[in-house]
Amino acid sequence: MAEPISVAARRGGTVESIHRVHAVAVRNGEIVTSAGDPELVTFMRSAAKPIQAVPLARERDDMDDRDLAIASASHLADAAQLAAVKALLDKAPATEDDLECGAFEGSKLNHNCSGKHAGMLALCRAKGWPLEGYRLADHPCQQTMLAEVASAAGWEPVATAIDGCGVVTFALPLQAMATAFTRIDERVAGAMRAYPELIRGPRGLDTNLMQAFPGWIAKGGAEGLLCAAAPDGLGVALKVEDGSTRALRPALGSFLDSLELEGSAFAAVPVCNSRNEVVGELAAC
Repeated sequence: MAEPISVAARRGGTVESIHRVHAVAVRNGEIVTSAGDPELVTFMRSAAKPIQAVPLARERDDMDDRDLAIASASHLADAAQLAAVKALLDKAPATEDDLECGAFEGSKLNHNCSGKHAGMLALCRAKGWPLEGYRLADHPCQQTMLAEVASAAGWEPVATAIDGCGVVTFALPLQAMATAFTRIDERVAGAMRAYPELIRGPRGLDTNLMQAFPGWIAKGGAEGLLCAAAPDGLGVALKVEDGSTRALRPALGSFLDSLELEGSAFAAVPVCNSRNEVVGELAAC
């Protein structure tokens, strides 16, 4: 097994911290290359959102690209993102009160998972399921999500737990996650490509990857996870062992270089102090 990617945080030229990053690339479900443990089992967290949007795309012909993109998003509550969430709720139809994601800064709409939850409500409307309790593991909505993830990943049984926003989250090997991303329904993938800025935002690694590599789809997850897929069927998944998201960008650059792709846009990241002075960097070593 190849060593994980090491990302060093340097301050004034001295190494202050080291992060280990596991990564895998697959094609047709088979490993192309890896760093660290390609079978490392971890939770997909928000990286599962594009897969969770697939049943919505399947059941609702009235969902447009913006609807499916915001259902796949971990948004930052900017004006365009909130407008997309509200439009999806109206189309469901449902209200902010129906969202079971909890509130952020006094509003359920501001929660970064509100688009996913709005999509789940729209799916419940289409299937005639009760809205109340749609987030719970025994609700048919979450049972559908579990089956969709297992099918895309080609992996069963899938261990589950409760995500930060109250719905079910899924534990899978990195190789299975990368494979699942190569199988995402084209309606959802096309929506992500059409609206990469809705998926996270201007500084989001997943948004930036889609903008830098036309045709790719990408989605990050909590605790230092990133999944992506290229239009030629290549799928990748990266996981920072200690959960530090800051190591993902330079690790992605290093891993893309190992795949003979241009990773320079995702290389060293400056470390700044409170005066916005550059005092170090994060870089693969």
